[in-house]
This record gives sequence, C-alpha cells and structure tokens, in this order.
Amino acid sequence: MRYMTAGESHGPEEVAIIEGIPAGLHLTAEMINEQLHRRQVGYGRGARQKIEQDEVILMAGVRHQMTLGSPIALNVHNRDHNNWADIMDPNQPATPENSTRRVQRPRPGHADLVGGIKYGHQDDLRNVLERSSARETVMRVAVGAVAKALLAEVGVDVHGFVANIGPVYTDMTQLEGMADLEAVRKQSEQFETRTLDAETDAKMRELIDQTKQDRDTVGGTVEVIATGVPVGLGSYVSADAKLDSQIAQALMSINAFKGVAFGEGFAMQASFGSQVMDEIYWDAERGFYRGSNHLGGFEGGMTTGEPIVVKGLVKPIPTLYRPMQSVDIQSHEVNRASIERSDTTAVPTAAVIAEAMVAIKLAEAMLDKFDSDQVARFKVQVAEYRQAVKEF
Repeated sequence: MRYMTAGESHGPEEVAIIEGIPAGLHLTAEMINEQLHRRQVGYGRGARQKIEQDEVILMAGVRHQMTLGSPIALNVHNRDHNNWADIMDPNQPATPENSTRRVQRPRPGHADLVGGIKYGHQDDLRNVLERSSARETVMRVAVGAVAKALLAEVGVDVHGFVANIGPVYTDMTQLEGMADLEAVRKQSEQFETRTLDAETDAKMRELIDQTKQDRDTVGGTVEVIATGVPVGLGSYVSADAKLDSQIAQALMSINAFKGVAFGEGFAMQASFGSQVMDEIYWDAERGFYRGSNHLGGFEGGMTTGEPIVVKGLVKPIPTLYRPMQSVDIQSHEVNRASIERSDTTAVPTAAVIAEAMVAIKLAEAMLDKFDSDQVARFKVQVAEYRQAVKEF
C-alpha cells in the first residue's frame, strides 16, 4: 500500500491516490466524510472551517461500494478557492492584478523562508505556504479513513485524543476505568477539545479563549491508541523495517509535530529497567502476553500484541495575529511577519490527523505481511496467523 496527495491550500482541489488496497473492501463516501468532519471540528479552529464543507468524491477504484483492487482516487473540493481563483490561476501569468496577496515577510516557525530559499520563490512566498499549509492533511485523513476501514475488517481499532493543551492536562488515569477503545472514543468525541472529561474540557476552552484574546497560539500533546494489533508487525532485521520508527516518521511528517514518544515515552529516562520493562506471562487462552504496557506495544521495532500507545507533541501554530519580527525577502528591511488566516490551536484536529497516520502505517504493515489482493483472503490469513501466535 502506498499513497500520494496533491493540492494547494487555496487551489481548486485536494486529491489523493491510494495503491494497494485489496479488492472487496466495503467503502463509501460517507465512511470517509465522517472522518473529514472530525478533522474540521475542534475548539480553537479558525474561520476557514466555516467556509469549507469537506466531502470526498470517490473518483476511481470503487464500484458499488466495493474496492476493485485498482488505485483509488479521492478528491475534496476547496470551496475557499472561489475567493482565490485569480490569485491561484494556473493558466495565467502573474500580473499586478492577480498577485495582490503576495507574501514577502516570512513567518518564524513556518516553511516560508527556507522553502523560498530552497525553491527560488523570491518573488512570492505564497508558492511555499500554499503547499506547506496543513490544509494538505485533509487528504491524509481521507486516506486514513480507508486504512481504518481495512483494519476494522480484522479487529484493529485506532483512536486519537488530546493529552494536553498548553498547561492544561488530561487526567490520563481515567483510561484505566474504560473497558475498551470504543469507550475512550465515546468519551473524548463528546468534547470539542477531545479530552476525556468535562472539567478539563472547560479549562482547555478557557485557555484557548484567553490565547485568542492575546492574539497568540498554543500547542499540546495528542495520544493515539491502537488495539487488536497482531504480534510481529515490523521487524528487527534492518533499521527501516522497524514499525515504531515508521510510525514516528509518519507523525513527524504532520505539520507542527516536533516530538514522538511510545508508551511512557520520555518519562522512562528517569526510571530503572525494573520499572519499565513489560514482564511476560502465558496462559492457554491468551498465549504469551505482557503484564503491563510501559513500552507502548513495541519491542525491537515489532508489535507485541499489546495496545500501541504513541504520543505526538504539537507546537503552537506559527501564524500569529500579533506577528513576530521578520525581514522582507526583497528589501531586507526589518518588519513584522505576514499574517495568514489561522487557528488559535490545532491540537484537537491534530489528534484526528495522527490517528489517520497511525492507521495508514498499520494498514501498510498488515498488507506487507498478509494477502493484499482480496479482503477475503486477507481476513483468513490474519485469523490463521493469530491462531498460530496463540499456539506458539
């Protein structure tokens, strides 16, 4: 399985092509749109989300709600393009009339300056920010929705939620009282901040409101949990085969992500081995299993069969309505950075995007290991493998 996305933030369309999804997977636009809607909502989002109404068009690879085994083409229309049609027109040369929104004062923390230097866009940094915008992640969530549909066929579930926004932290001990991942989903999805309880949600919303009033932005941490993952995805035999490293790369590829940790993560640096290694047990019903999950479901770059737990650190959004110092790329005069329409925080949305990326990497790993031509054979092979693991 592999995929590619294309599109600019204010261009006409966002598109994706997925190759390698088996034939026979039940897939509808509504299944993908449900995930796209989750990406759009979330406390702290800006005015752009009031313009867009992200809905996917299945353009190829699906017939009568079933995948064909051929490449799947997905399309989401950018409604805001109507307000940018002249500025983003691919068929007309640049003129003073269609270049009214030039960006020449790069934003600290954004791709503007480095991208302009790398690709030679000295006349207008909009050529950088249009693609480097997080708008691109709409298609990653769409691809992730397809991956989640495949994983669900074999009992693998993936969900992301918010661990903290700025100094306001979710009480993670609540997870211990939730029976399964569906309970976590039901709890977190009822709050606009995707936290786990009403009190923390209120505190987070209050913080976001104050941050917006201060014309600032705020970051946080998201957590993704995947359950039902078989033992032995990934491999220890080479560096690029380690699945945890692949997931880490996938999360770091999301806009504004600056750190990734599995299980207890960086807290383990102050621990002793006896405190963080997951002791091994066996019984006839379960086979081998761990008595804890401090390592987040991985050993040696391979899945252990325990839930995958991965955290992603999200920096504050670099576009500030109280812009920081910058330098004009043409005159080299000191000035304030350009202002683009932006969110106060994207952490609740980042949880959905991270969830999609974990689902994509798990689907890729599953299709590498099991039959990737037909869903029916895929399911049979996974079931047989699970039984073999249990009997080891």
